[in-house]
Amino acid sequence: MQEIAPNGGYGFGPRHIAFHPSRPWFYLSLERQNEIAFFDMTHGVVDGPKFRCTTLASSAEVKRRQLAGAIHVHPEGRFVYVANRADGKFDMNGTEVFDGGENSIAVFEIDPRSGEPTRVQTEDTRGMYPRTFHIDPSGRLMVVGNMSAYNERDRDGVRVVPAGLSVFRIAPDGRLTFTNKYEVDVGCNLLFWIGMVGGRISV
Repeated sequence: MQEIAPNGGYGFGPRHIAFHPSRPWFYLSLERQNEIAFFDMTHGVVDGPKFRCTTLASSAEVKRRQLAGAIHVHPEGRFVYVANRADGKFDMNGTEVFDGGENSIAVFEIDPRSGEPTRVQTEDTRGMYPRTFHIDPSGRLMVVGNMSAYNERDRDGVRVVPAGLSVFRIAPDGRLTFTNKYEVDVGCNLLFWIGMVGGRISV
């Protein structure tokens, strides 16, 4: 058995793991560090992290409760995706309002020789706290579950951003294009997990 704890585990908070479909590689989302980490298992033992990099579009000023979340490798093994989720709040005249941050999917291209991930896109999910997402088996469609309904500031004061499912096309270069959002009335509950099964789709 092998333990993975760089620097004794300090500054290393793994959240979710995704394995490459054809190479002895895996990728970790580091929750509190808002990073992706890459490991190699070519010789039967875990080597790494060989690469670590931010999942955020802007890492200079990170908001409270900004966390990396779910991670998935594309079925073709050329791309890896990580959810960025934020749910910090502040009081605005007696109403709890979203304090800002990134609710997005970070898109990384995988170097076919080294396995290194390079971020090529950070796409807004059009919702709050994307705790979970899934890629269909064909690799052409992504559905993101925005977990909760939140209040958000706008020009007229405060508006409610509902929970829901955001749908994206996945291009041949791995990048995402938003197509639609299906609102879900969760009430006091949470859209906690989603999944997809194989089937015929049209995108």
